[in-house]
Amino acid sequence: MTKYILITPARDEEDYLERTIQSVVEQNIRPTQWILMNDGSRDRTGEIMDRYAQRYPWMTVCHRNDRGFRNSAGGEIDAFYDGFSRIACSDWNFVVKLDGDLSFAPDYFAKCLTEFAKDPRLGISGGGIYHELNGEVVLEKSPQFHVRGATKIYRRECWDDIGGLMRAPGWDTVDELKANMLGWKTRSFPEFQLLHHRYTGAADGAWKNAIKDGRANYITGYHPLFMLVKCAVRSTKYPYMVGSVGLMLGFLKGYWQHIPQVQDRRLIRYTRNQQLRRLLLLDTIWK
Repeated sequence: MTKYILITPARDEEDYLERTIQSVVEQNIRPTQWILMNDGSRDRTGEIMDRYAQRYPWMTVCHRNDRGFRNSAGGEIDAFYDGFSRIACSDWNFVVKLDGDLSFAPDYFAKCLTEFAKDPRLGISGGGIYHELNGEVVLEKSPQFHVRGATKIYRRECWDDIGGLMRAPGWDTVDELKANMLGWKTRSFPEFQLLHHRYTGAADGAWKNAIKDGRANYITGYHPLFMLVKCAVRSTKYPYMVGSVGLMLGFLKGYWQHIPQVQDRRLIRYTRNQQLRRLLLLDTIWK
């Protein structure tokens, strides 16, 4: 149960990618295959991938054409699926989406796989995302059931049950909600530290990232009351009103522009029920 496949969509990551590669190369349990997707980079990202792939035969590199812009609406998942189609091993146990701007300890994947071995109902997992802020390493907080999109490990049976990933913003929450609805457990392990060298959403900027997150929340089917409380809480955190207003604007735009939501009414009902239970301080996955 240790055959895992890494897929890394990367665009313009020349400043960070080698740290990620070194972290993977030094793992106690290396991946069966690592598929590195150069998603139309304009810097040396592709060159770095090719150089390391010549040294390590378990690395597979694919270069995608430059679309001319960063597609935050789904380009990353398109690149991921392009890589998924190139898996050479038929009997893999886990598939991992891993960003190209992370670094982590040599026993990271060994520890994660141990947690999967302990609990056969653990379907999606990963470590905690940390950032260096003012000389300190700080955890990026999130509900325990949520695994950050930068590092997600899927058990194969869970992956098959949820039908893979949605190709739209919100994919990294829809996958976990659906898994929980179907009886799988999802959780992050903050004690397994990954250092994120570029802050989440930094590529788009705070305003655009907040709007994108609000749109993703709409697509996922968030309850409007839960969203209102979320925006109120966000207004107390940096970048304060920018993040809060952008989040609500992105959410409301979903209604104004009739953006399609996740095509699963049962899942939306489950999501909203869990969110209302959180507001009522009842037992819920939203802890």
